[in-house]
Amino acid sequence: MSTAPLDGTKALVTGGASGIGAAAVRALARDGAHVVVADIDPDAAATVAEEVGGEAWAVDLTDTAALAELTLDVDVLVNNAGIQKVAPVQDFDPGDFHRILTLMLESPFLLIRAALPHMYERGWGRVVNVSSIHGLRASAFKSAYVAAKHGLEGLSKTVALEGAPHGVTSSCVNPSYVRTPLVDRQIKDQAALHGIPENEVVEKIMLTEAAVKRLVEPEEVGELIAFLAGPSAGMMTGSSYTMDGGWTAS
Repeated sequence: MSTAPLDGTKALVTGGASGIGAAAVRALARDGAHVVVADIDPDAAATVAEEVGGEAWAVDLTDTAALAELTLDVDVLVNNAGIQKVAPVQDFDPGDFHRILTLMLESPFLLIRAALPHMYERGWGRVVNVSSIHGLRASAFKSAYVAAKHGLEGLSKTVALEGAPHGVTSSCVNPSYVRTPLVDRQIKDQAALHGIPENEVVEKIMLTEAAVKRLVEPEEVGELIAFLAGPSAGMMTGSSYTMDGGWTAS
């Protein structure tokens, strides 16, 4: 009888209650992992956890003091939680800038820090960081998001180098615009900033650089995350894997 590739492993997915996170939870659970669904929304986290037979962790990842004291016994860590704010630099609220970097760069560092001792002791581990095409390319009006994702790229590469002797890989997944609530919430702000109707934002702003003119589906990203978390990805480390419909081809 064949076994699932992640049987006997424990995975943690942040922002796991919706969008890319929920898709990753389902893919990892299907592949045999026991999944912890970490999210600031306790009810949504519990719903997804119950669906896959996992467990929910209601957590505010901006509480870095608590994360600094954390120890995690997970074999797969998926850093996915994120937020977005769209505004010109001169109008960008410093508090929002700080909050985005805290959630999307500092908290992944602290979670990796908390998980590595267990991974090193076992001699195996997977860190998958959900970056973005904006980890490789900049866009106007997204200074905090772009800065955080570029920082996450560097963090991921450093963990790859340090983790290699211990059987731990670290990679980034880099989708372009994904059909998620995070993207949906940008449409109004993007329309106002660019002076176009909301119903033109996807075509004229979000898909303008891509050769494939559609949004990425969350399930597509979840499948790539699950592959990078699996046993076949032992040599896939320190790299960034784009799902951008050809955006970075030009």
